Amino acid sequence: MLTVIAEIRTRPGQHHRKNVVDAFAKIIPIVLEEEGCFGYAPLVDHNAQVAFQTTAPDSIFMVEKWESVAHLEAHLATPHMKNHSAAVKDDVLDIHIHILEDAIK
Repeated sequence: MLTVIAEIRTRPGQHHRKNVVDAFAKIIPIVLEEEGCFGYAPLVDHNAQVAFQTTAPDSIFMVEKWESVAHLEAHLATPHMKNHSAAVKDDVLDIHIHILEDAIK
């Protein structure tokens, strides 16, 4: 099982982040039905107001669970993901993807 954390940096301004989150809300049920998908959730910073918190107000962090890299690659090639990317392209600056595995097995 792989955990994917994708940081999606949006253009400055809450409306850009909201547009991307709203677009994710539309595709989440479809993605969760994909073969090999065990979790797919967008997260944003909580305003904890603590000194030790690092914040990224213009970022969305996708936390995903995939059975394998092949399943992740198939997901990225689906029509709904291609449509999603096209729909949010004017709101997104860049994306950083981390593919992680359990450190302790």
